[in-house]
Amino acid sequence: MASPWPLFVAVGIPIAELGILFGLFPLSVGGLLLFGGSVAGMSTESGYARTLWRGLIGVAVPLAALGLAFAYTPIDLPTRGMAIVAASIILAVAGAAGVVFDHDREPAY
Repeated sequence: MASPWPLFVAVGIPIAELGILFGLFPLSVGGLLLFGGSVAGMSTESGYARTLWRGLIGVAVPLAALGLAFAYTPIDLPTRGMAIVAASIILAVAGAAGVVFDHDREPAY
């Protein structure tokens, strides 16, 4: 069985890079959401993450650090950094909502 996730990772990275490079906020956020969701899906499918929701949170943390580094270091690209932070916040909120509201999975205890 072939996994669909590598295709979406391969599409999400250039979309996000184009958005970040040219300062296109919606394009960079959308590309990072596609990339982050695909990486979380791949990690869940391969067994590195127990659920997709925790994988989303795991992807959101380094993205937030990267976005804050873009905005608040000598790199000094605040709008591009805030686009990355916005994508990480959306991924983290989606992951947290999934953890809270996903009633179909077995409890961990």
